[in-house]
Amino acid sequence: MFNNANNTVDVPPSTCLRDLRPPVTIFKPSMWGHTFASFSLDHQVQETYEKTIEAIKKKVRSILMAKTSGKPILILVDTLVRLGLAYHFETEIEEKLEQIYKEDEEFDLFTTALRFRLLRQHRHQVSCSVFDKFTNKDNKLEESLIGNDVEGLLSLYEAAHVRIRGEDILEEAVPFTKHHLTRHMLSLESPLKDKVKRALVHSLHRGVPIIEARVYISIYEKDDSRDEIILKLAKLNFNYLQNMYKEELSELYRWWNNFDLKSKLPYARDRWIECYMWGVAFHFEPQYSYVRNAVAKAMQMVSILDDTYDNYATLNEAQLFTDVLERWDMNEIGQLPDYMKVVYQFIMSVSEVYEREATQQGKSFAIPSYKEAVKQLARAYNIEQSWIMERKMPPLEEYLKNSVITSCVFVMFTAHFPGMKSVTQETIDWLLSNPKIVVSTAMIGRHIEDLGSHERENREGKYLTVVDCYIKHYGISKEEVLSMFEVLVEDAWKDISKEWANKTEGSIPKEIVEQLVNYARVAEVTYRNSDDGYTDPEKNLGPHIVALFVDPIVI
Repeated sequence: MFNNANNTVDVPPSTCLRDLRPPVTIFKPSMWGHTFASFSLDHQVQETYEKTIEAIKKKVRSILMAKTSGKPILILVDTLVRLGLAYHFETEIEEKLEQIYKEDEEFDLFTTALRFRLLRQHRHQVSCSVFDKFTNKDNKLEESLIGNDVEGLLSLYEAAHVRIRGEDILEEAVPFTKHHLTRHMLSLESPLKDKVKRALVHSLHRGVPIIEARVYISIYEKDDSRDEIILKLAKLNFNYLQNMYKEELSELYRWWNNFDLKSKLPYARDRWIECYMWGVAFHFEPQYSYVRNAVAKAMQMVSILDDTYDNYATLNEAQLFTDVLERWDMNEIGQLPDYMKVVYQFIMSVSEVYEREATQQGKSFAIPSYKEAVKQLARAYNIEQSWIMERKMPPLEEYLKNSVITSCVFVMFTAHFPGMKSVTQETIDWLLSNPKIVVSTAMIGRHIEDLGSHERENREGKYLTVVDCYIKHYGISKEEVLSMFEVLVEDAWKDISKEWANKTEGSIPKEIVEQLVNYARVAEVTYRNSDDGYTDPEKNLGPHIVALFVDPIVI
């Protein structure tokens, strides 16, 4: 099938365009081998963790409720959030922040910025005018007031990442704080140096919560002001979660291995572990096991679908597959080439389980939307591949409309709805109506992935990509387009922050809206620094997977 010497498929010169197979990329095998093949959960150990965690939670709850003034409350809430413990104290935290929101105190830069960030992250309306007192007569940040306040600069830097459009002072704060924090780095000592270093690598708000918790536990451990009770709770909690993740991974391995798609579809990426990490990013808390599992399976499914269209199918085969999938009938599978039969059977198998579970959970109303989302994605991939192979890029507006679909947001969300008690038909209707936060989230995923995968998909200039679409539309250079993508990502983040804080979709479950934010976060982590961390996870995702799923914390 493949010519491994040059990663292409040999094609007879007389073959017409629609029969041409794209130059096939041979992806690296999974870097994990059989790492997660077997894991036996020690239920006795987990029960011990549970009992200890419950006992310590009572002490931490008492500490939290005893705080009465603004700054100590804010610091404690921030600590609990950073350590991945906030879900244990959700009600108490909301009460404390409501109290802070109603108070009108004068704070220093550190506390003002911390208060602003926490309130906005918890969906309270708060104005950026609270930072006016740190500006000069030209409404610019006053260097003499804050240029050497490292704690304040760091707090302002983190607050600036929850900004919305039109907040000029926070727009200015990003380069301002980054410059001064970088300037101070050499003179800092741990743990402040570690906090600054981590923030400059990845801002807290745009980080995946469980990844940030793992990082912050190590930082907090070095802090002389740490609370040993809270630190112990964080370590126990993380190890408890990790054991749960290992068991879920072991079950997922058996599911994936049963299909044996690695040998049947050698052109497709084997990244089920990275897909599971996306599921953990959606919701890391214990009660969301179904979400993690469903997101992982759906993401691996769409990954295979993507690689089938993008990395192996001819245009004729792609059109045939799209037509057969549209009719959703196993009796039509005989029309497909052998490799496509494997893909079709895989999709049908995943969907059969979906239908059964949706019915069992009383969510059968989600089934039509899920099927339509899969069909819609296939149509979008088919359209995109015809643009690329025929070198006919559409108008930008048409490309962007298709990109919302190829972001996979609709498939990945409808895929886990059977396991979400809060989901109703109204939730599905809202998601599929393309509300602003959904489109903004989709475009973050799309543009960040485009930045990371452009070079691979471009295939040394032989094929057009979205970059060429922008070049044609705006008449600018490739470098200018890539810079524009970065701006578009920033603008989309501002829109997400606005929609989140405004609670514009009051009837939509908070956990669903939160998942949209988490989708954007894990996309940022996966494609950080314009690297395709999904296709080549060694640098971006690999270390996180080891930290989350392999190495426990020493207690």
